[in-house]
Amino acid sequence: MEHKLKLQETYYNYMKNGTKQIELRLYDEKRKLINVSDIIKFYKEPNLDEYFEARVVELLRYDNFKDLIDDFDIKLLASKDSTKEELLSDLEKYYSKDKQSKYGVVGIRIEVISK
Repeated sequence: MEHKLKLQETYYNYMKNGTKQIELRLYDEKRKLINVSDIIKFYKEPNLDEYFEARVVELLRYDNFKDLIDDFDIKLLASKDSTKEELLSDLEKYYSKDKQSKYGVVGIRIEVISK
């Protein structure tokens, strides 16, 4: 199955270049449709005129982003120049703690297959 997700430019570039290998999302109805071996087209915001394709190699289920982030090196989640605190703060701008409690979260480990 193929899915389409949007990424902010910074995170898009990290993933496309292979720095970021795990995409963090709310485990809502849309993300529950994603399975290992599926293909995801990641589109760069804001114009959505550029994308790359990646294969899902693992799904990592957690109750919240803090627990997920604590289990992995920041290099796999953003870039070596980022901090876990910055990443968590950025995620919580989009996904409230209430939504995290309601849905849970997922780390989508990917491998880029076309740039």
